[in-house]
Amino acid sequence: MSQENEKLLIDVGSTYFKLCTPDNIEQHFRDFNKDILDDLLQKSGSTIERYNKDDVHICSSANGGLSTLIIGLTNTFSLKYATNIAFNSGINIIDTILYQNIEEYSVPGDLIDVVIVVGGINSNAGIFGDNLYNYLSQLNYSNIVFVGSEQDAAEVQGKIDNLVVLPNIIDDRLHIVEEHLKEYLTNLYQQDIMGKEDIKHLYEITSNQIFSTPYIVNKALPHIDASFSVVNPFILLDIGGATTDIHYSKDLVDDNIVTENEFDRLVFKKLGVYKSKQSLIFAAQNNEFTYELLTHLKVTENIFEEQSDKATKILMQLAIFLVLCKISHYRKAYINLKLLTVNSIVITGGITKVLTTEEIEDIVEFFYRKILTSDHKPVTILDSNYHIWTLGAKGA
Repeated sequence: MSQENEKLLIDVGSTYFKLCTPDNIEQHFRDFNKDILDDLLQKSGSTIERYNKDDVHICSSANGGLSTLIIGLTNTFSLKYATNIAFNSGINIIDTILYQNIEEYSVPGDLIDVVIVVGGINSNAGIFGDNLYNYLSQLNYSNIVFVGSEQDAAEVQGKIDNLVVLPNIIDDRLHIVEEHLKEYLTNLYQQDIMGKEDIKHLYEITSNQIFSTPYIVNKALPHIDASFSVVNPFILLDIGGATTDIHYSKDLVDDNIVTENEFDRLVFKKLGVYKSKQSLIFAAQNNEFTYELLTHLKVTENIFEEQSDKATKILMQLAIFLVLCKISHYRKAYINLKLLTVNSIVITGGITKVLTTEEIEDIVEFFYRKILTSDHKPVTILDSNYHIWTLGAKGA
């Protein structure tokens, strides 16, 4: 059995398994016709059986995360704070709604995993009215949580079935109070994993909590400069089969949110290259610069119809370009980073097995030149052996 203090680290991605022992890292392409545990044991059973359940630590991005809709009173405080907490809990935000304009928003057709309602400090009351309840009655959601003014909590709870009420995320000094909502969302993620039969089976080989992979990677970032020649400020792109995650230094944003984390992250649920391939293509087709980029890469849009190694490379490159667009001033999406001050771009995930440093730098250079009209060239660093994930998992 495992030696004292030795850990076996396992990451279950949407495309690959990765296992890290004190001696090496092994990777296996998943067989999607098999249960995850059966597939894992067939490929790495001899490694796993050497370890006690207490020493096996697992993270997963295979369930894609939770989709979230946030309804808030102001962009400056309630929406911004709730968005920050949700992202740091590994949650995928599909939209944010400013309450005063709620009647102008369309109603998402897909099932939403959790709705967050927030607004007001605790000295305010009577904030939400019938337009909130009318909107919610048209929504299809699994969970709903209220984290606004405590004076409104009872009335809102009386109008919404199965509402969970937590302490206000905004204190009387307009600072963020994140621990209650963060714990709730983290537990929801855990329940989601437990609800996925094939991931739930993984508890047969570990007695530890299964975490989301973006959470684990984020824990590694304060220690990354010990292993890589990273110059702050930096961003890290983790591009895999189902999602594209971006982790970034706090000094790349102007918003001074009071939070314990030195780094934040965004999770783009529909920008993966295998499981989310069609939504990635859809996003590319709706970006006005895509066809110019395809021309630059010497391909046509017919590449979207191909099933080839070259097509996979092009999709990977498009994922880099699209996520950079989403965090730039070009797209008012979730947050705008000061990309002209970025010194290093670290690349991890399945993309490192497909693209070379030169192919990534080509896209980054195209983005900076076309979108930011700048010759700025951050240094590209490839984490081709998933070392960053192991740094985070060891500290979890």
